[in-house]
This record gives sequence, structure tokens and C-alpha cells, in this order.
Amino acid sequence: MIPVRPLATLPTHEVTNMPPHLGDQDLWADDIVLMEGAAREGGSAANTTLAAFGKLAGAAETFEKADQANRHPPELKAFDRHGMRINQVEFHPAYHELMAIAIENEVPSYAWNHAGPGAQVVHAALNYMFGQPEGGVMCPMAMTYAVVPALRGTTAIADEWIPRLRSKSYDPRDIPVTEKSGATMGMFMTEKQGGSDVRSNTTRAEPVGAATGPGAEYRLTGHKFFCSAPMSDAFLTLAYTEGGMSCFLVPRWTPDGERNNLFLQRLKDKLGNRSNASSELEFQDTWGLMVGDEGRGIRTIIDMVQGNRYYCCASSSALMRQALVQALHHTRHRLAFQKKLVQQPLMRNVLADLAIEAEAALAFTLRIGRAMDEATSDEGAAALSRIGTAVGKYWICKRAPGQIFEAMECHGGPGYIEDSILPRLYREAPINSIWEGSGNVMCLDVLRAMFREEAAIPAVLAELDAARGGNAFLEAAIDALKDELSQPEDMELRARRVTELMAVTLQGALLVRHAPDAVADAFCASRLGSRWTGAYGALPSGVDFDAIIERATPAS
Repeated sequence: MIPVRPLATLPTHEVTNMPPHLGDQDLWADDIVLMEGAAREGGSAANTTLAAFGKLAGAAETFEKADQANRHPPELKAFDRHGMRINQVEFHPAYHELMAIAIENEVPSYAWNHAGPGAQVVHAALNYMFGQPEGGVMCPMAMTYAVVPALRGTTAIADEWIPRLRSKSYDPRDIPVTEKSGATMGMFMTEKQGGSDVRSNTTRAEPVGAATGPGAEYRLTGHKFFCSAPMSDAFLTLAYTEGGMSCFLVPRWTPDGERNNLFLQRLKDKLGNRSNASSELEFQDTWGLMVGDEGRGIRTIIDMVQGNRYYCCASSSALMRQALVQALHHTRHRLAFQKKLVQQPLMRNVLADLAIEAEAALAFTLRIGRAMDEATSDEGAAALSRIGTAVGKYWICKRAPGQIFEAMECHGGPGYIEDSILPRLYREAPINSIWEGSGNVMCLDVLRAMFREEAAIPAVLAELDAARGGNAFLEAAIDALKDELSQPEDMELRARRVTELMAVTLQGALLVRHAPDAVADAFCASRLGSRWTGAYGALPSGVDFDAIIERATPAS
């Protein structure tokens, strides 16, 4: 629990020069970058909602629940005491309390319950705020959000399931979904032999009767190697039929009220994301319904993958922001060599560098959210959301672990111990880069968008050209990117270089257009200049460190 009036006078010494407990945070009002970005990208109508949720998500009690849920990870309960198979996972009460907070405040459902301008931007803002105290709960929230577009193509399934997923009621009971007040949904794609190469999957599906195709009943047999949130009410999965790789909805309970044949084999002992259960399971004559067209399973489920990748951008941005907040708090209260750490020149360089990285990540995420909101009526926006999500998923998630590690180092030893939130943030960060397509997969996806979607590169260049004339480093980077894109030979070999250049140039363009000059100039001089090494704390002289640090520092 959070200490109340701890003793500072001990038998051998008095405790001095230690930062006070951070206490309650206001994750909305204390984040000027979030407030500006949400307004700029179309989310102003939800300001009241976001302001209230910022206080709730930032409360010390919420952070304490997250700590408890991670210190007491879920446990597999495959059998009951009578030896009968139940395939359950038991969670600490704090996990259920966090799930309730998220669902009751529409973290997974806002975009669908309030469809229209700004919906995806607000969705990202909610995820960004709740992702700061806790990442494990956010995994089932991301999948419950992301599955909706994939279900819409099969009307009977959509009509039955989407209202449950849009519910604001968290119902943790393991009972038939028809008896519940709300539902969550997960996704099982990969198998041992293939990983990201899902075409190497071996799971098979056979029709139950004469009917085949979308909405028809099938029985699945096979295995899945990474199955997160296995206590969800249903899952999308892939299996081969006579017509090829197809997508299926597999519920925990069959329509006749019996447990479906979902055999949990074990829970993964993961580096991070420990409050969330991830499992291996086997299908043995498991009941499911086909979603989408037969043989088009990857195309069907990719809509869900796209939503999860967008979540990864928001989640990594959230982790970076909270790591920065923790570093700012520590350095503002810790004295070293007769000065507060935040007053030390080199520490100021580090803090400012962490701040511009976090701001660039959030600005990019919210911009992609607006493109998603506009995608149905604007071909350029649709193309930008498609390629931009892949670029952001690669770059923002790649930058998060290093940024969080640097924030941890700002604390010295106290940042490395488990009483600090920094180890949990650090362990959480890699999963966003690995989940739903690791680095190489994302870069290849960027290339796929470039070559298959005629509007993709024009959309990127239009975004960049809108910032022309604002910064010399940015001008040079735009020209360098155009040069890279004009050379199709060996493009796959250069895919990481191209994706990285696209990412930092797009981030620079957003900051030049919308951020204060101090932030934009520091970002462009470092990330787009010729001497950048990727390390933090190497901003050039002439940077307005005071302005950058003040902008990033919470007011309360």
C-alpha cells in the first residue's frame, strides 16, 4: 500500500534528500501535449470525458491496483477439485477492478459507441491515459476494440456479438455469454511452427453440416502457441478448410450451454505484461463459426490486427510519458552536488531529450487516429492510416524501451528496484514491438503498403510537404526520403532504414507544424541532423532546455 506519514527519523540516521511520493496524478490536465493534440486532431467534443478519466486513471489508488495485479499474476486452473476440466484462469481482485474501470469508461468501446469525427482520437487518448498505470489489462481491451471491424462483414455474428463488446458493463463470470451483461474478445493466430508465418499453420476446420461459408458451423482441431486473455468470452482464430485459410469465431461456451473444447495447456511465464494471462491451447473438435469468406481468413482478421497495432502506438507512447513523469518528479526533488538534479546541465539535456521523444510519439499516434476517423470518406486519409499505423508500430514501439531505460537511469539505484514503477514500465515496453508483428514484419508491411496502395506514398509526401519551409533539417530529411523512395532496388534490404526515415520525418513535420519552436527545433536538429546516434542526452547546444522541460512537467 502507499505509505501514509512514514517515519523519517530512524535509529541510525534521518532520511533526507528523497523525493516525496508522487501521489495522485492528473493524466489529462497535467499533459499539455495530450490536450493540444486531442483538440488539434478532432477530439475536443470529449474533453469532459477525458478530463474525468484523467483523474481516475492517474489516481494513486489505480496505480496501486496495477502494482498488485502485477505482483500477483494469474494462475491456471485447468481442473476443478473433482478432476473435471474447466480451463479457467484465476486473477487477483485488483485485475478485475482495473478491467471494470476500463470497460465502464469505454476504453475498448468509445470509438464504436461514439462513431464520428474524433472517435479514434479519443479512443487513443483513453488508451494512452490508462496505459500509464497498467499495460496488462490493456491487452484484452485492445482486442475487444479491434475485433469489431472484422466481425462486421458477417452480419449474423456482428448483430449478436458487437452489442456485447460495446457494453459498459464488466462481467467476469465464466458462464454462457447469453447470460452476461457484457463481453470481451481475444485473438489466437500463431502456432509453434510458423509464428508470423500464419500460412504454415496446421489447424483444420471441418463443417458440422451441409452449410459452409460465412456464419456456418465448424469443428476445429489443432493448437495455438500464443493466446492472450484466454478468459475472454470468444476469440477469432485461423484454420484451414477445403477452401483455404479461413477465420473463425470460437466462444468459450457453445450455444447449447456446454463448455467449448478449449484446452488450456499452460500459461506463459513472460518478461512483462504479467497481470495479463497468455496461454497455449489446443482445439479438439472445438465448435466455431466462420467469419468472413472462406479462404480469406487472413484478409478478415487483418482488420483486427490493424486495430491492435494502433493500440501498440498509443500504449508505447503511454509508457514513455509515465517514465518521463517519474524522471521529472525524481530529478526535481533530488539534490546532488549542491543542486537539484533537474538543474544539472547534462541531466537537463537528458530530460529534454526524453520529453521530445515522448511528445513526437504521441503527436504521431493522434495524427494517425484522425486519419482513421477520416478514412471512410477520404482515400488519402485511408492510405495514411494504413501505412502510418505500420510506420508508427515499428518506430514508436522500438523507441520506447530505450527511452524508459534512460528515465530509469535518471533515478539511479532507486529506479531499478521493484518498489519503483520503472521496472514494470521497462518490462512492459518490448511486448508492443513484438506483438502483432515484430520489427521486420512491420517494415515489410510498410513496403507492402507502398507498392500495393497507390495513394500511400502521395499521402505521406502530402503530410510532409505541409511542413515545408519550417526547418532546414526537415527540408533535407524530406529530400532524403524522396531519394530513398525513388530507388526500388534492394528496397527490402533497406526496409528498416526507409521506415525509420519515414517515421522521424513524419514526426518532425508534425512538431514543426504544431509544437513550440523549442520542441520542434530540438527534435529536428537531433533526429534529422547528421550527428544523431539514437542515444539520449546528446541534444546540441542552443536548445531551449527550459521551455522543453517546463512544457513536459506536470503542473500539479
